[in-house]
Amino acid sequence: MKNKKLRILTYGIAALVFLIVAILYPRLPDQIPTHWNFDGSVTYGSRSNIWSLTAMLPLFAILFDIMPHIDPRRQNYQRFSRFYDGFCVGMQLFLAIVIGILIRESFFPGQIQVTRIIVVMLAVMFLLIGNYLPKIQSNFYMGIKNPWTLSSDEVWRKSHRLGGRLYAVCGIFILLSSLLLPVSASGVILLILVIGSTLVVTLASWLWWRKEQN
Repeated sequence: MKNKKLRILTYGIAALVFLIVAILYPRLPDQIPTHWNFDGSVTYGSRSNIWSLTAMLPLFAILFDIMPHIDPRRQNYQRFSRFYDGFCVGMQLFLAIVIGILIRESFFPGQIQVTRIIVVMLAVMFLLIGNYLPKIQSNFYMGIKNPWTLSSDEVWRKSHRLGGRLYAVCGIFILLSSLLLPVSASGVILLILVIGSTLVVTLASWLWWRKEQN
């Protein structure tokens, strides 16, 4: 990460979440919710599972720092450093909110519609990704990575411009479905839109690469 303040924030979020979980862990029930299904059912597991999710925050913070330095195309990170730094902080906040929901549901189960909240969060995430995806320069860790985008800067540019539009549209439709339709329906729409958009971008990148080779 280039921005030192955002780097500190990324580690700070991880440390704060770790501290909160450590304080509240002895009070958690032996069984806590670990998974929410689109049909409204909840899967429970040992409260120790919360540490697996909590450990992801410091792990991601370290990886976010290391990846730009070991990427063979590390010089390109300077060209989208603002998005990269914002993405790192956003991922930490997303995980922190998920852990906060998990803790709240452990103490006060069933008071909020967790699946709907997660779907809304994912919709917002896809809107943001769609907006910033065209700004990502060629690298080996972020973006739409396949043999055709990685072999051509022009195919990379076209694929990310198309992917940005598709994922932004996905975010809008997912958000609308989460507000207007049952959670189970919005979950199905989410999967269809995301998988469909990814397949379209992958096919387009292959076609553009073939055209370029010819």
